Amino acid sequence: MSNSSLLTPGSTLEKRYRILRELGRGGFGRTYLAEDINRYNEHCVLKEFSPVVHSPKAAELFDREASMLYHLQHPQIPRFRELLRTDLGGNPSLFLVQDYIKGQTYEELLISRQQQGKNFSEAEVTQLLFQLLPVLEYIHSKNLIHRDISPDNIIQHDADKLPFLIDFGSVKQIAANAVLQFNGQSDTAIGKQGYSPAEQMRLGKVSAASDLYALAVTALVLLSGKKPQKFYDINNKTWDWRSHVSVSSNLATVLDRMLAEQPGDRYQSAKAVREALKDPKLSHIGSIISQMVTMNFVGRPFKNTTQTATSNHTPVHQNPQLVNNHSTFKLIPWKTLGSLSVILVPGILAFSVVKSGFPLPKLPDLPKFSSRQQPPDTSLEESEIIRQEKIGKRRKNLNINQDIFYQKVDELYYNKYPELQGRSLTEKPEDAEIRRKWYEVAEDLMDKLEKGERL
Repeated sequence: MSNSSLLTPGSTLEKRYRILRELGRGGFGRTYLAEDINRYNEHCVLKEFSPVVHSPKAAELFDREASMLYHLQHPQIPRFRELLRTDLGGNPSLFLVQDYIKGQTYEELLISRQQQGKNFSEAEVTQLLFQLLPVLEYIHSKNLIHRDISPDNIIQHDADKLPFLIDFGSVKQIAANAVLQFNGQSDTAIGKQGYSPAEQMRLGKVSAASDLYALAVTALVLLSGKKPQKFYDINNKTWDWRSHVSVSSNLATVLDRMLAEQPGDRYQSAKAVREALKDPKLSHIGSIISQMVTMNFVGRPFKNTTQTATSNHTPVHQNPQLVNNHSTFKLIPWKTLGSLSVILVPGILAFSVVKSGFPLPKLPDLPKFSSRQQPPDTSLEESEIIRQEKIGKRRKNLNINQDIFYQKVDELYYNKYPELQGRSLTEKPEDAEIRRKWYEVAEDLMDKLEKGERL
């Protein structure tokens, strides 16, 4: 009898983890959903090390996953809790305990859509790329390559719809100088057939470009609903996907390069892909002027109008108080706003400053202003300014990264009010109700964080 047969719903491990149900089975063994009794029955995942064939390699991979999760700290990667060594039925047992991400994998989401005769749209896949590329950028900055990116290793979180990257058992650490170039060292060939590039599957050679290749295949599968083998011409070693999927020329060009046969012909970083994905129209984003400045730049979502737009002509980069002191806001001069834009798009709400060159999905047409035009004379009530400052102070007291927090608020806000998609926002009185709703979402999120709730 295997150790795992002793873990049934209702049983408790180490007087702490109450088993709720089995989530699945993999190469290492079974994975369970459990309650952490010591954390007010918070849900967590127990991954058991019980491979069908015990081998040093299997043990190494399991330990590697635990070690990688321990060292990785990113809001879209399941958090490591502990490596639990215990005894089951007289046999030594090992479990990896990590956060539970409630949601469905993109493979499950695709199956569900296909049952309705649909696949993922280009807009949805583009949004997924923009949300997942920063995760890869973070991993690669740690000199790590995931090596197993596919729809079944990406979970869409139910709460905020952000994609989480899971299954770090195949992660490989490479030399620091190999992250942005092809790694010439051979290793054990690990990957997923159809998703991983040839050099990875045959020789075990990987680089950041290997993960980007697998991400591009994932995008094609979600767009078409077909297996990767349907697109790849094994004889000519080329991808023939355009007859199966119709996308914009910009996305098609990006995918082609991500899928290049030679690693050196692909993008060498996730950041490079993000930059290439931006809509060509945004290359002159300076012509799209916003009505306001946001918290992502100076610490608050709306400007304090104690100064007028024309009263201060000091360039932003020459004003150290504006750049470095988030508790004291000074209005950015109107002329300096030529490189900024604030918009409502899926997953990235209006309360985000878009710097020139930062990639975004295709945007709706926004009002354009000539360099001679002045912004409307608008102002906020003092009570609203105070409310903004309180949100900023609470975030700082919890030592939460500013960009991560406001991205989270934007995601929650857009999910709650999808009808605001594509709408530009101002400080005018008619937008007061929209701003009030955003504050409520931010404050609700802050309440949960202060209570220690896991989102």
